[in-house]
Amino acid sequence: MKKTVLRMNSLQKERGIMGEKILVVDDEREIADLVAVYLENEYYTVFRYYTAEDALACIQKEELDLAILDVMLPGMSGFEICQKIRERYHYPVIMLTAKDAEVDKITGLTLGADDYITKPFRPLEMVARVKAHLRRYKRYNPAVNEEDETILYHSGLTINVTSHECTLNGQRLDLTPTEFEILKILCQRKGRVVSSEELFHEIWKDEYYQKSNNTITVHIRHLREKLGDTAERPKYIHTVWGVGYKIEN
Repeated sequence: MKKTVLRMNSLQKERGIMGEKILVVDDEREIADLVAVYLENEYYTVFRYYTAEDALACIQKEELDLAILDVMLPGMSGFEICQKIRERYHYPVIMLTAKDAEVDKITGLTLGADDYITKPFRPLEMVARVKAHLRRYKRYNPAVNEEDETILYHSGLTINVTSHECTLNGQRLDLTPTEFEILKILCQRKGRVVSSEELFHEIWKDEYYQKSNNTITVHIRHLREKLGDTAERPKYIHTVWGVGYKIEN
């Protein structure tokens, strides 16, 4: 098996910088190479592969911080790789999808992906998305901001902001980083309506929100499933049609 790893550039070596480890998988070499170059320029350590087989070996060997997966790969799809990742890891996963392939976006989010980027994409937008996800992911273990409450409670729901653990009636909920952030924000703003746009900007910290973006909607649906909640008779997450979502006081 031939492994292709994009090495740190000379400036990175000189400075001794070891950035977060990012997996990039795309059988279109030009795209994989382009993504890798832009990420390397931001001092990330990039593991670049063109096949699912090589990517799976990397996932087993390396302690990754984020994965960027193309949906259409020979042999095994990016969806299947995402599923393999979610069996053991919680780091962010971004899917690369074909233009206007709405079903790919929904499928990826359903299988545990945190975000999607549609081809063709602007490299700087991709870098912004990566930075936003890594900022959120790195908040898993650091000290909590003094303004944040360490533990949030609501009707049998317990959210530990410090350890990023969530339980419902004593049973641990297996949430993705994005799901955890959405639930935390709604609990912190209990009684207030939070729009999809607010959630998007709060979580991803980027300006590329479009009203047609259904990322938040899909994550809300997954949260409801894990909470045993429904949109029709919500106990936790209420939809305020045309406005956003809220958790009642």
